[in-house]
Amino acid sequence: MVNAGAKYVDREVQVDKNLITSRTPADIPAFCREIAASLSGK
Repeated sequence: MVNAGAKYVDREVQVDKNLITSRTPADIPAFCREIAASLSGK
């Protein structure tokens, strides 16, 4: 992906405008917190 121009970060949650991603199932609690914060407008 890096060769295609993507930037890879090793974080439990990454937010880029409207895209919220995480790495593994172990990161689900942090991912859910970020989704909830995004939906609530925070």
